[in-house]
Amino acid sequence: MHFRCFVALFLGGGLAGAADSHPELGKTYSAPAEVGRELLGTRPPEWQFGEWLQTPPLTLAGLRGKVVLVRWWTGPECPYCSASADSLNSLWKKDRDRGLVVIGMYHHKSPTPLTHEHVEAQIRRLGFEFPIGIDKDWTTLRRWWLDDQRRGWTSVTFLLDREGIIRHIHPGGAYFPGEPGCVALQAAVEKALR
Repeated sequence: MHFRCFVALFLGGGLAGAADSHPELGKTYSAPAEVGRELLGTRPPEWQFGEWLQTPPLTLAGLRGKVVLVRWWTGPECPYCSASADSLNSLWKKDRDRGLVVIGMYHHKSPTPLTHEHVEAQIRRLGFEFPIGIDKDWTTLRRWWLDDQRRGWTSVTFLLDREGIIRHIHPGGAYFPGEPGCVALQAAVEKALR
């Protein structure tokens, strides 16, 4: 290993290496961590989804007592959603038996018509096994994230504690193993599950 590479890894440059593993994302692959901080400690309104996949319909009230991670996504054509898929799948597999419920909220951005088959194909391509809600007209995304605020990202992630209170927000873009936003999310999940 070259000395410069060793020094970079020793001084924390390994995080840059994590970002380098997804060159398709560019340098600005996520929103600044402070975006949405005003929502921490609040309780979001009940979601409104007419269609669920891989689960019977779920409600926030029905999930009380569970730690709930909610991620809005659009499909593999979104490089941020693709880059985050492995982390979401890993969290689901690792912590579902400890009380974590991962929910993918699909919000349609494709020029093709929104169909059940389209969403199912995207789920298969990303390997999602957890519950998926379809936020058809972005109704819940607007109520939770976009109303009254100008935010640059729609691929937001919320972590709710066992009482349904927002404890962590990844304000959009990608997170993946070794990346600071992913490390912060994993730490928040671990804290909420304790």
